[in-house]
Amino acid sequence: MTLLPDADLFALDEAMRLLEATPATLRALLEGLPEGWLHFQEDPDAWSPHTVLIHLVHNERTNWIPRVRVVLSPDAIRKFPPFHQLPEDGQQGDEHVSQLMDEFARLRHDSLSIMRGLSLTPDQFDREAEHPSLGTVNLKHLLATWVVHDLNHLHQITKSLAKAYRGSVGPWRRYLAILDL
Repeated sequence: MTLLPDADLFALDEAMRLLEATPATLRALLEGLPEGWLHFQEDPDAWSPHTVLIHLVHNERTNWIPRVRVVLSPDAIRKFPPFHQLPEDGQQGDEHVSQLMDEFARLRHDSLSIMRGLSLTPDQFDREAEHPSLGTVNLKHLLATWVVHDLNHLHQITKSLAKAYRGSVGPWRRYLAILDL
């Protein structure tokens, strides 16, 4: 199958498969790495793999399923509450990466169980809600964004891990495009 840029290829079963794979992918990338790798920031404003995990756990608790419920609500006016990328001050713990991965895997399992229990039909993908900054969005947008959000953060983590060795690859650097992203 040739993928066309900007084609609408959303399929719930494929989305669920990708969402289900994220916890194991994170574990394969991060489990057993030294703290220096887990807290490495490619620049002062970048998120470390540890920070990305905090963000993913926070999203799993407060973003995806709560927003799915808003979209599917029978209410005439459906609005998402504002969302913060990381827990508010005082809520962000210093959990070890292994604890965060365990928590994320549990929360993701629960989220996907809820999704399966909804028995969504294709006509529900067009149901809409108001996003605080994006305006009108629909359920398909939300679900596709959930998948791409995961993939984006997996990319962010692998880029961070690669850049930890930026100074060690020597002359091969010119062949390693990830180091320039």
